[in-house]
Amino acid sequence: MNELLCVTGLKRTFGARAAVEGIDMSIKEGRCVALLGPNGAGKTTTIRMLTGLLPPTSGTIKFRGEGMEDDFRRHIGYLPQAPVYYGWMSGRELLVHAGRLCGLSAAAAEARAAEMLERVGLSDAARRRVGGYSGGMKQRLGIAQALVHRPRLVIMDEPVSALDPIGRREVLALMRELKEETTVLFSTHVLHDAESVCDDVIIMADGRVAAAGAVEELRSRYRQPIIELRVEEDARSVAWADEMADGRRKLPHVDSAEHRDGSLRFAVDDLDAARIALMQELVREGVKAARLEAGFSTLEDLFLKVVEGRGNLARTRS
Repeated sequence: MNELLCVTGLKRTFGARAAVEGIDMSIKEGRCVALLGPNGAGKTTTIRMLTGLLPPTSGTIKFRGEGMEDDFRRHIGYLPQAPVYYGWMSGRELLVHAGRLCGLSAAAAEARAAEMLERVGLSDAARRRVGGYSGGMKQRLGIAQALVHRPRLVIMDEPVSALDPIGRREVLALMRELKEETTVLFSTHVLHDAESVCDDVIIMADGRVAAAGAVEELRSRYRQPIIELRVEEDARSVAWADEMADGRRKLPHVDSAEHRDGSLRFAVDDLDAARIALMQELVREGVKAARLEAGFSTLEDLFLKVVEGRGNLARTRS
């Protein structure tokens, strides 16, 4: 698979503050990549540098092996986090205008506008003013304008962050279709969105890349057995749970235990052996279990671990 975009030592400072601190990353052609991280991680600054809107303080960006001086922007489609439209234009007029700005002829822009409005499900609203569009419609229109010139790479900054559940579902469904046609990079701080559509993830924290790779590869590399236990609210059971979380009680094959969301969560080294030891402990101590689940840590757990510095993985998957 060919490497489409390669970033080396990319850094951006604003005065004495470094927003992006020398990151390395690459995107292969035909992949859907999520740039993950909490607000303030440096995602938007990185995207602005990748799209040529913000010059890097240092580092290199190469598109298909060529540097930025070769004007790779003509091969990129971009949807900013908060796109601003001419509200008096119709959806068709806006896409024709975008096509002309990208160098399409008048006839080609008209044809491509009609094609893309159909593609994003806005044909019936083509002659309506954009100012009357819903949030989800505006985002779909934004994706259409990013694709109007048939780019090799589409970059979207938080494409679903401001949408209601219906608009979010519509845009995520469209993104699943897009990754079959072109290379996609989108930023988000919602890992569930990334897991539902992407092939690869790049996790940023404090302006640096904390982890990167294919979704399945990261799941396999960082997967850890987890047991989640919820006890009844009687005094004996609650006291026992507190002692486990505080480290005053130990169990074989249990690496750590912590309270999380009303449950006791154990990171273990052997799922079956730890489950047997735990059940024996519950019977011996007279602890009443309300629920016990065993499984493995998720990609969200990895996200929390590398971004927030949490030593223990959090959630379980049956």
